[in-house]
Amino acid sequence: MASDHYEVLGVSRDADQDEIKRAYRRLARELHPDTGHGDPQAEARFKQVTAAYEVLSDPEKRRRYDTFGPEGVAAGGDPFGGFGGINDVFEAFFGGGSPFGGGRGRASAGPPRGQDLEVVADLDFEQAVFGCQHTVTLRTAVACSTCGATGAAIGSEAAACAECRGSGQVQRVRQSLIGQMVTSSPCPRCGGSGQIIANPCVDCRGEGRRVEERSYTVDIPAGVDTGSTLRLSGRGAVGPRGGAAGDLYVHLRVKPHERFQRDGVNLLSELRVPYTQAVLGATVPFETLDGPDDLELPRGTASGTVFRLRGKGVPHLERRSRGDLLVNVVVDVPTELDEDEEQALRTFAEMRGESVAPPSSGLMTKLRSAFK
Repeated sequence: MASDHYEVLGVSRDADQDEIKRAYRRLARELHPDTGHGDPQAEARFKQVTAAYEVLSDPEKRRRYDTFGPEGVAAGGDPFGGFGGINDVFEAFFGGGSPFGGGRGRASAGPPRGQDLEVVADLDFEQAVFGCQHTVTLRTAVACSTCGATGAAIGSEAAACAECRGSGQVQRVRQSLIGQMVTSSPCPRCGGSGQIIANPCVDCRGEGRRVEERSYTVDIPAGVDTGSTLRLSGRGAVGPRGGAAGDLYVHLRVKPHERFQRDGVNLLSELRVPYTQAVLGATVPFETLDGPDDLELPRGTASGTVFRLRGKGVPHLERRSRGDLLVNVVVDVPTELDEDEEQALRTFAEMRGESVAPPSSGLMTKLRSAFK
Protein backbone atom coordinates (compact mmCIF):
# COMPACT_ATOMS: atom_id res chain seq x y z
CA MET A 1 0.00 0.00 0.00
CA ALA A 2 1.47 3.35 -1.04
CA SER A 3 2.69 5.64 1.72
CA ASP A 4 3.48 8.80 -0.23
CA HIS A 5 0.52 11.17 0.04
CA TYR A 6 0.67 12.09 -3.65
CA GLU A 7 0.70 8.41 -4.67
CA VAL A 8 -2.18 7.69 -2.29
CA LEU A 9 -4.35 10.29 -4.02
CA GLY A 10 -2.99 9.49 -7.46
CA VAL A 11 -1.88 13.02 -8.29
CA SER A 12 1.41 14.60 -9.33
CA ARG A 13 3.50 16.61 -6.88
CA ASP A 14 2.66 19.84 -8.71
CA ALA A 15 -1.13 19.21 -8.65
CA ASP A 16 -3.22 22.23 -7.70
CA GLN A 17 -5.85 22.26 -4.95
CA ASP A 18 -8.74 21.54 -7.35
CA GLU A 19 -7.02 18.41 -8.66
CA ILE A 20 -6.31 17.22 -5.12
CA LYS A 21 -9.91 17.81 -4.05
CA ARG A 22 -11.34 16.01 -7.10
CA ALA A 23 -9.05 13.02 -6.54
CA TYR A 24 -10.03 12.84 -2.89
CA ARG A 25 -13.77 13.00 -3.59
CA ARG A 26 -13.51 10.26 -6.22
CA LEU A 27 -11.61 7.96 -3.86
CA ALA A 28 -13.88 8.80 -0.92
CA ARG A 29 -16.93 7.65 -2.90
CA GLU A 30 -15.20 4.41 -3.85
CA LEU A 31 -13.74 3.51 -0.47
CA HIS A 32 -16.08 4.92 2.17
CA PRO A 33 -17.32 2.15 4.55
CA ASP A 34 -20.93 3.23 4.04
CA THR A 35 -20.82 2.10 0.41
CA GLY A 36 -21.38 -1.42 1.75
CA HIS A 37 -18.57 -3.39 0.08
CA GLY A 38 -17.39 -4.62 3.54
CA ASP A 39 -13.76 -4.82 2.48
CA PRO A 40 -11.50 -4.14 5.50
CA GLN A 41 -8.63 -3.20 3.14
CA ALA A 42 -10.86 -0.58 1.51
CA GLU A 43 -11.63 0.87 4.94
CA ALA A 44 -7.93 1.07 5.77
CA ARG A 45 -7.22 2.69 2.40
CA PHE A 46 -10.03 5.18 3.02
CA LYS A 47 -8.32 6.27 6.23
CA GLN A 48 -5.04 6.57 4.36
CA VAL A 49 -6.68 8.66 1.61
CA THR A 50 -8.27 10.91 4.23
CA ALA A 51 -4.96 11.39 6.04
CA ALA A 52 -3.23 12.26 2.75
CA TYR A 53 -5.91 14.77 1.85
CA GLU A 54 -5.73 16.31 5.35
CA VAL A 55 -2.08 17.16 4.68
CA LEU A 56 -2.17 18.13 1.00
CA SER A 57 -5.31 20.27 1.27
CA ASP A 58 -3.62 22.52 3.85
CA PRO A 59 -1.04 24.77 2.15
CA GLU A 60 1.16 25.05 5.24
CA LYS A 61 1.11 21.30 6.03
CA ARG A 62 1.76 20.54 2.36
CA ARG A 63 4.77 22.88 2.35
CA ARG A 64 6.23 21.17 5.42
CA TYR A 65 5.52 17.74 3.92
CA ASP A 66 7.22 18.63 0.64
CA THR A 67 10.23 20.05 2.50
CA PHE A 68 10.75 17.63 5.40
CA GLY A 69 8.60 14.63 4.54
CA PRO A 70 6.10 13.01 6.96
CA GLU A 71 8.23 14.05 9.93
CA GLY A 72 7.74 17.68 9.03
CA VAL A 73 4.00 17.47 9.64
CA ALA A 74 3.03 17.83 13.29
CA ALA A 75 1.74 14.63 14.78
CA GLY A 76 -1.71 14.27 16.27
CA GLY A 77 -4.75 16.39 15.59
CA ASP A 78 -8.03 15.65 13.94
CA PRO A 79 -7.52 13.24 11.01
CA PHE A 80 -10.11 15.26 9.09
CA GLY A 81 -8.27 18.56 9.50
CA GLY A 82 -10.83 20.05 11.88
CA PHE A 83 -14.23 20.75 10.36
CA GLY A 84 -13.11 21.26 6.76
CA GLY A 85 -12.05 17.66 6.10
CA ILE A 86 -15.20 16.01 7.40
CA ASN A 87 -17.29 18.51 5.44
CA ASP A 88 -15.49 17.40 2.28
CA VAL A 89 -16.45 13.79 3.07
CA PHE A 90 -20.13 14.69 3.23
CA GLU A 91 -19.79 16.99 0.22
CA ALA A 92 -18.44 14.04 -1.76
CA PHE A 93 -21.61 12.06 -1.00
CA PHE A 94 -24.34 14.65 -0.53
CA GLY A 95 -23.06 17.75 -2.35
CA GLY A 96 -23.12 19.85 0.83
CA GLY A 97 -21.57 20.33 4.25
CA SER A 98 -21.70 18.04 7.24
CA PRO A 99 -25.22 17.38 8.50
CA PHE A 100 -23.83 17.70 12.02
CA GLY A 101 -23.17 21.44 11.62
CA GLY A 102 -19.88 23.19 12.30
CA GLY A 103 -17.12 23.75 9.77
CA ARG A 104 -17.30 26.48 7.18
CA GLY A 105 -21.10 26.43 7.25
CA ARG A 106 -21.53 26.84 11.01
CA ALA A 107 -23.11 29.96 12.39
CA SER A 108 -20.75 32.57 13.75
CA ALA A 109 -20.89 33.53 17.40
CA GLY A 110 -22.91 36.54 18.44
CA PRO A 111 -26.53 37.63 18.68
CA PRO A 112 -28.88 35.98 16.18
CA ARG A 113 -30.41 37.90 13.30
CA GLY A 114 -33.95 39.20 13.71
CA GLN A 115 -37.02 37.80 12.00
CA ASP A 116 -38.17 38.72 8.51
CA LEU A 117 -41.56 40.45 8.48
CA GLU A 118 -44.36 40.76 5.92
CA VAL A 119 -46.94 43.47 5.31
CA VAL A 120 -49.58 44.14 2.63
CA ALA A 121 -49.77 47.53 0.88
CA ASP A 122 -53.00 48.50 -0.91
CA LEU A 123 -52.43 50.75 -3.94
CA ASP A 124 -54.72 52.69 -6.22
CA PHE A 125 -54.60 51.66 -9.88
CA GLU A 126 -52.77 54.83 -10.93
CA GLN A 127 -50.21 54.44 -8.13
CA ALA A 128 -49.31 50.98 -9.40
CA VAL A 129 -49.04 52.17 -13.00
CA PHE A 130 -46.97 55.29 -12.43
CA GLY A 131 -45.23 54.43 -9.15
CA CYS A 132 -45.40 56.35 -5.90
CA GLN A 133 -44.21 56.56 -2.33
CA HIS A 134 -46.37 54.55 0.03
CA THR A 135 -46.26 54.39 3.83
CA VAL A 136 -46.66 51.06 5.60
CA THR A 137 -47.17 50.71 9.36
CA LEU A 138 -46.53 47.59 11.42
CA ARG A 139 -45.54 46.41 14.88
CA THR A 140 -41.97 45.18 14.99
CA ALA A 141 -39.06 44.57 17.36
CA VAL A 142 -36.78 47.60 17.70
CA ALA A 143 -33.62 48.13 19.72
CA CYS A 144 -34.26 48.96 23.37
CA SER A 145 -33.22 52.57 23.96
CA THR A 146 -32.97 52.10 27.72
CA CYS A 147 -30.11 49.61 27.67
CA GLY A 148 -28.74 50.41 24.22
CA ALA A 149 -29.81 46.95 22.94
CA THR A 150 -27.41 45.17 25.33
CA GLY A 151 -30.16 43.61 27.44
CA ALA A 152 -28.29 44.52 30.62
CA ALA A 153 -29.60 46.94 33.22
CA ILE A 154 -28.08 50.41 33.42
CA GLY A 155 -24.74 50.24 35.20
CA SER A 156 -24.22 46.54 34.42
CA GLU A 157 -23.06 44.59 31.41
CA ALA A 158 -23.29 41.15 29.89
CA ALA A 159 -20.68 38.54 30.83
CA ALA A 160 -19.15 35.92 28.56
CA CYS A 161 -20.83 32.54 28.89
CA ALA A 162 -18.66 30.21 30.95
CA GLU A 163 -19.82 27.08 29.14
CA CYS A 164 -18.91 28.17 25.60
CA ARG A 165 -16.39 30.87 26.63
CA GLY A 166 -18.28 33.48 24.67
CA SER A 167 -18.20 31.62 21.35
CA GLY A 168 -21.90 30.74 21.37
CA GLN A 169 -21.01 27.23 20.16
CA VAL A 170 -20.22 24.01 21.97
CA GLN A 171 -18.26 21.22 20.30
CA ARG A 172 -18.33 17.53 21.01
CA VAL A 173 -15.91 14.89 19.78
CA ARG A 174 -16.89 11.26 19.33
CA GLN A 175 -15.16 8.27 17.87
CA SER A 176 -16.53 6.45 14.81
CA LEU A 177 -15.42 3.84 12.32
CA ILE A 178 -13.84 6.49 10.17
CA GLY A 179 -12.10 8.34 12.99
CA GLN A 180 -12.96 11.26 15.20
CA MET A 181 -16.09 13.26 14.40
CA VAL A 182 -16.53 16.79 15.75
CA THR A 183 -20.03 18.24 16.00
CA SER A 184 -20.89 21.84 16.78
CA SER A 185 -24.20 23.23 18.09
CA PRO A 186 -25.52 26.39 19.78
CA CYS A 187 -24.61 26.63 23.43
CA PRO A 188 -27.63 25.49 25.51
CA ARG A 189 -26.80 27.86 28.37
CA CYS A 190 -26.63 31.16 26.46
CA GLY A 191 -28.74 30.14 23.46
CA GLY A 192 -25.88 30.78 21.05
CA SER A 193 -25.39 34.45 22.00
CA GLY A 194 -22.15 33.84 23.89
CA GLN A 195 -23.34 36.09 26.72
CA ILE A 196 -25.09 35.75 30.06
CA ILE A 197 -27.23 38.61 31.41
CA ALA A 198 -27.07 38.49 35.20
CA ASN A 199 -28.96 41.78 35.73
CA PRO A 200 -31.45 42.21 32.85
CA CYS A 201 -32.88 45.55 31.69
CA VAL A 202 -36.28 46.21 33.30
CA ASP A 203 -37.77 47.60 30.06
CA CYS A 204 -36.84 44.78 27.67
CA ARG A 205 -36.29 42.01 30.27
CA GLY A 206 -32.85 41.20 28.91
CA GLU A 207 -33.94 40.90 25.26
CA GLY A 208 -32.28 44.12 24.15
CA ARG A 209 -35.35 44.90 22.03
CA ARG A 210 -38.96 45.96 22.41
CA VAL A 211 -42.05 45.70 20.23
CA GLU A 212 -43.22 49.06 18.93
CA GLU A 213 -45.19 50.47 16.01
CA ARG A 214 -43.06 51.69 13.11
CA SER A 215 -43.88 53.37 9.79
CA TYR A 216 -41.71 53.11 6.70
CA THR A 217 -41.94 54.94 3.38
CA VAL A 218 -41.68 52.52 0.48
CA ASP A 219 -40.66 53.58 -3.03
CA ILE A 220 -43.11 51.79 -5.33
CA PRO A 221 -41.66 51.43 -8.86
CA ALA A 222 -43.89 52.14 -11.86
CA GLY A 223 -45.53 49.07 -13.39
CA VAL A 224 -46.09 46.86 -10.34
CA ASP A 225 -49.23 44.78 -10.02
CA THR A 226 -51.08 42.64 -7.50
CA GLY A 227 -48.74 39.88 -6.37
CA SER A 228 -45.57 41.94 -6.68
CA THR A 229 -43.33 41.84 -3.60
CA LEU A 230 -40.71 44.38 -2.57
CA ARG A 231 -37.90 43.53 -0.12
CA LEU A 232 -36.62 46.19 2.26
CA SER A 233 -33.28 44.99 3.61
CA GLY A 234 -32.78 45.57 7.33
CA ARG A 235 -36.34 46.79 7.92
CA GLY A 236 -37.52 43.65 9.67
CA ALA A 237 -37.36 42.88 13.39
CA VAL A 238 -34.02 43.47 15.09
CA GLY A 239 -32.33 40.50 16.67
CA PRO A 240 -31.99 40.15 20.46
CA ARG A 241 -29.15 41.98 22.22
CA GLY A 242 -27.89 43.91 19.23
CA GLY A 243 -28.52 41.24 16.60
CA ALA A 244 -28.90 42.40 13.00
CA ALA A 245 -32.37 43.22 11.70
CA GLY A 246 -34.21 40.93 9.33
CA ASP A 247 -35.86 42.07 6.10
CA LEU A 248 -39.32 43.48 5.46
CA TYR A 249 -41.32 42.03 2.57
CA VAL A 250 -44.05 44.31 1.21
CA HIS A 251 -46.73 42.43 -0.74
CA LEU A 252 -48.65 44.71 -3.13
CA ARG A 253 -52.38 44.59 -3.76
CA VAL A 254 -53.82 46.90 -6.46
CA LYS A 255 -57.41 48.16 -6.43
CA PRO A 256 -59.38 47.70 -9.68
CA HIS A 257 -60.14 50.69 -11.94
CA GLU A 258 -63.65 51.53 -13.11
CA ARG A 259 -62.57 52.08 -16.73
CA PHE A 260 -59.28 50.27 -17.30
CA GLN A 261 -58.08 46.70 -17.01
CA ARG A 262 -54.52 45.38 -17.25
CA ASP A 263 -53.25 42.80 -19.70
CA GLY A 264 -49.58 42.60 -18.79
CA VAL A 265 -48.16 46.00 -19.73
CA ASN A 266 -51.16 46.87 -21.92
CA LEU A 267 -54.32 48.60 -20.76
CA LEU A 268 -57.78 47.63 -22.00
CA SER A 269 -60.74 49.99 -22.12
CA GLU A 270 -64.08 50.45 -23.84
CA LEU A 271 -65.52 53.42 -25.75
CA ARG A 272 -69.23 53.64 -26.46
CA VAL A 273 -70.12 55.82 -29.45
CA PRO A 274 -73.47 56.76 -31.06
CA TYR A 275 -74.56 55.02 -34.23
CA THR A 276 -74.25 58.23 -36.25
CA GLN A 277 -70.62 58.84 -35.25
CA ALA A 278 -69.74 55.25 -36.11
CA VAL A 279 -71.40 55.59 -39.53
CA LEU A 280 -70.23 59.07 -40.47
CA GLY A 281 -66.94 59.21 -38.53
CA ALA A 282 -65.98 61.66 -35.82
CA THR A 283 -63.24 62.94 -33.51
CA VAL A 284 -64.14 61.61 -30.09
CA PRO A 285 -62.47 62.80 -26.84
CA PHE A 286 -61.12 59.96 -24.70
CA GLU A 287 -59.70 60.24 -21.19
CA THR A 288 -56.52 58.19 -20.75
CA LEU A 289 -54.52 57.75 -17.54
CA ASP A 290 -52.17 60.42 -18.87
CA GLY A 291 -54.98 62.91 -19.54
CA PRO A 292 -57.43 63.73 -22.36
CA ASP A 293 -56.73 62.52 -25.89
CA ASP A 294 -58.62 62.51 -29.21
CA LEU A 295 -59.64 59.31 -30.93
CA GLU A 296 -60.25 59.59 -34.68
CA LEU A 297 -63.15 57.34 -35.76
CA PRO A 298 -63.16 56.73 -39.52
CA ARG A 299 -66.47 56.50 -41.39
CA GLY A 300 -68.11 53.11 -41.00
CA THR A 301 -66.43 52.10 -37.73
CA ALA A 302 -67.98 48.80 -36.66
CA SER A 303 -68.68 47.72 -33.13
CA GLY A 304 -65.73 45.66 -31.85
CA THR A 305 -63.09 47.70 -33.66
CA VAL A 306 -59.99 48.09 -31.46
CA PHE A 307 -57.82 51.21 -31.58
CA ARG A 308 -54.27 51.08 -30.24
CA LEU A 309 -52.84 54.14 -28.49
CA ARG A 310 -49.13 53.41 -28.37
CA GLY A 311 -47.18 54.24 -25.22
CA LYS A 312 -50.32 54.92 -23.17
CA GLY A 313 -50.16 51.65 -21.24
CA VAL A 314 -48.18 50.43 -18.23
CA PRO A 315 -44.42 51.03 -17.88
CA HIS A 316 -42.15 48.00 -18.12
CA LEU A 317 -40.53 47.24 -14.79
CA GLU A 318 -37.14 46.51 -16.32
CA ARG A 319 -36.96 49.15 -19.06
CA ARG A 320 -38.22 52.63 -19.80
CA SER A 321 -40.76 51.81 -22.51
CA ARG A 322 -44.49 51.48 -21.89
CA GLY A 323 -47.21 49.21 -23.16
CA ASP A 324 -50.19 50.34 -25.23
CA LEU A 325 -53.78 51.32 -24.53
CA LEU A 326 -56.27 49.20 -26.47
CA VAL A 327 -59.67 50.85 -26.89
CA ASN A 328 -62.58 48.61 -27.93
CA VAL A 329 -65.37 50.53 -29.70
CA VAL A 330 -68.97 49.64 -28.85
CA VAL A 331 -71.59 51.20 -31.14
CA ASP A 332 -74.74 52.21 -29.27
CA VAL A 333 -77.86 51.41 -31.31
CA PRO A 334 -80.76 53.73 -30.36
CA THR A 335 -83.75 51.91 -28.90
CA GLU A 336 -86.08 54.84 -28.37
CA LEU A 337 -86.88 57.15 -31.32
CA ASP A 338 -89.32 59.98 -31.71
CA GLU A 339 -91.54 60.15 -34.78
CA ASP A 340 -89.19 62.36 -36.84
CA GLU A 341 -86.14 60.23 -36.03
CA GLU A 342 -87.98 57.04 -36.94
CA GLN A 343 -89.23 58.55 -40.19
CA ALA A 344 -85.74 59.69 -41.09
CA LEU A 345 -84.39 56.19 -40.56
CA ARG A 346 -87.19 54.64 -42.58
CA THR A 347 -86.44 57.03 -45.42
CA PHE A 348 -82.76 56.09 -45.15
CA ALA A 349 -83.63 52.38 -45.28
CA GLU A 350 -85.90 52.93 -48.25
CA MET A 351 -83.13 54.78 -50.11
CA ARG A 352 -80.80 51.85 -49.52
CA GLY A 353 -83.43 49.29 -50.50
CA GLU A 354 -83.39 47.69 -47.07
CA SER A 355 -86.49 45.98 -45.70
CA VAL A 356 -87.47 47.02 -42.15
CA ALA A 357 -90.32 46.18 -39.76
CA PRO A 358 -93.55 48.22 -40.11
CA PRO A 359 -94.12 51.04 -37.61
CA SER A 360 -95.74 50.10 -34.32
CA SER A 361 -99.22 51.45 -33.42
CA GLY A 362 -98.30 53.74 -30.59
CA LEU A 363 -100.46 56.11 -28.57
CA MET A 364 -99.68 59.09 -30.79
CA THR A 365 -100.72 57.17 -33.90
CA LYS A 366 -104.04 56.26 -32.30
CA LEU A 367 -104.69 59.85 -31.18
CA ARG A 368 -103.86 61.16 -34.64
CA SER A 369 -106.30 58.67 -36.22
CA ALA A 370 -109.09 59.69 -33.82
CA PHE A 371 -109.06 63.33 -35.01
CA LYS A 372 -109.13 62.56 -38.71
